[in-house]
Amino acid sequence: MHILIVDDEILARARLRTLLGDCAHGTPLIQEAGDVEQALRILQTPQTTPIQLVLLDIHMPGQDGLQLAQALGGMDSPPAIVFVTAHSNHAVQAFELDAVDYLTKPVRLERLQQALQKVERTFSSRNAVASGPVLLIQDRGGALRLPLSEVRYLKAEQKYITVRTMQRNYILDGALADIEARHSEQLLRIHRNALVLRAALRGLEKYDDPEEGEGWGLRLQGIAELLPVSRRQLALVKAELKDPT
Repeated sequence: MHILIVDDEILARARLRTLLGDCAHGTPLIQEAGDVEQALRILQTPQTTPIQLVLLDIHMPGQDGLQLAQALGGMDSPPAIVFVTAHSNHAVQAFELDAVDYLTKPVRLERLQQALQKVERTFSSRNAVASGPVLLIQDRGGALRLPLSEVRYLKAEQKYITVRTMQRNYILDGALADIEARHSEQLLRIHRNALVLRAALRGLEKYDDPEEGEGWGLRLQGIAELLPVSRRQLALVKAELKDPT
């Protein structure tokens, strides 16, 4: 994997290099940048092996990491982004920018390994778009073949199913249980009325509901909202996040 580390602190970059060397993911090709301007020069330079992952700090002199992530989102084939920062208060913004993961310093080896696994799952999801399973949806008077890899979640409403992608919602007739049975390898049930794409799982967060009290919400790639996870499915979701294989 070709990785670009972007951080203005030399010691932080050195620590990430060391941790990457300890990860069981082969020997990565690593480049470094001390600020956003240098990172953009590297990313815009033609390379034999394109950069696949950017490990990105947020607070840096000049432009910050969030601005770089926004710029990368406009690329035809953008690298995956994992934020690595001392500040935990930018997580929502980071996931809105389609970050694969959000690590807080000091980074632990186990969390970095989990992030790399998520990155690999993201690549697998991208590669599956052309040849993977599809949902047949009636849309605006015609039939649409929607790649399942573009779906983030399916939620059963009163008489129909809402299919959510990163861009929009679709309406689908049918039963959630039937879709789950046909696509159990790609979809995971997190609630009696909701299925999510396994490859889009990003993390769990606690939240307080005024009516139901404390609960767990699931963060998905490219989706700002948290999806409630039922107590019954919580263990399965945690296991999926720990072991993506």
